[in-house]
Amino acid sequence: MKVAKVCIVTLVAAMLVFTAGISAAKTLDDVRARGFLIAGVNGGVFGFSMPDKKGVWRGLDVDTAKAIAAAVFGDANKVKFVALTAVQRLPALQSKEIDVLCRNTTQTLTRETVNGLNFCHVNFYDGQGFLVPKKLGIKSAKELGGATVCVLPGTTTEMNAADFFRKNGLKWKPVVIEQTAELSKAFFAGRCDVLTSDASQLAAHRSVAPNPDDYELLPEIISKEPLAPVVRHGDDQWYDIVNWTVMALIQAEEFGITSKNVDEMLKSNDPGIKRFLGVTPGLGKALGLDEKWAYNIIKQVGNYGEIFDRNVGPNTPLGLKRGLNDLWTRGGLMYSAPFR
Repeated sequence: MKVAKVCIVTLVAAMLVFTAGISAAKTLDDVRARGFLIAGVNGGVFGFSMPDKKGVWRGLDVDTAKAIAAAVFGDANKVKFVALTAVQRLPALQSKEIDVLCRNTTQTLTRETVNGLNFCHVNFYDGQGFLVPKKLGIKSAKELGGATVCVLPGTTTEMNAADFFRKNGLKWKPVVIEQTAELSKAFFAGRCDVLTSDASQLAAHRSVAPNPDDYELLPEIISKEPLAPVVRHGDDQWYDIVNWTVMALIQAEEFGITSKNVDEMLKSNDPGIKRFLGVTPGLGKALGLDEKWAYNIIKQVGNYGEIFDRNVGPNTPLGLKRGLNDLWTRGGLMYSAPFR
């Protein structure tokens, strides 16, 4: 009798796990039934995710979401962008208000465990820094004792800043502001001495300052900030699609495939390129997508280098160099797993 009870309990537990898996593993079905992707983004970081004067969303994270839409639908425009604050972003994903979070979010252990989330491949390697007015004459972050610091709540930025000041025995006064756009306004209005965030965001904030040359980034980078798209635990297929979409952007650049030459590349004799672009079938089926999924991404959105250059690169107001975000073949960290 005891054995029977154990068997029944085990069977019930197994059925619950199986049912939970089925319940969770349907994001792709939901997205397809709806007819468009819902992506959570930052509403006010130039170069990453911000609507232009015509209301068109632009930026590196925006293009990442467009790439996912291109992979799923063959149409990069089938995506709705939802602007989320740092406090709102994770609950919005957990509660299924959005399908994917493409919002300069740092991968951490607790976010992947306690919060029940999965981070996909990194689409931007960053690190936290400090932006100050030049008139203060500050040349190092270690001179910031007693400073008022503008910072977003509910972020690794806030925790990193606290750790930095504590570790260096410095007093500081955080000025916590929830909206990204309001954060920069507060800093430029003089409500705080320092603005701290990821270095890329600081460059973005400075680019829209009334007088950008009045501000400078201090030399210290106090953290590692691997930024990546985020999905929910429990849906392996959706994770695979988002994860391999980011890697497709990177691999295309390594192959030398661009939005301009992708049609010509369909004629390549390279077996790797033929698999990648779906000329040789198999990879699309493995993901549950059309065999042209990667072709559609590159044709409509471009490779990672194209996305970087047009949004945050040297010829943009941000003027960022590739650095860690260059291909591994050129000394950077952008490296894709094999497409085979």
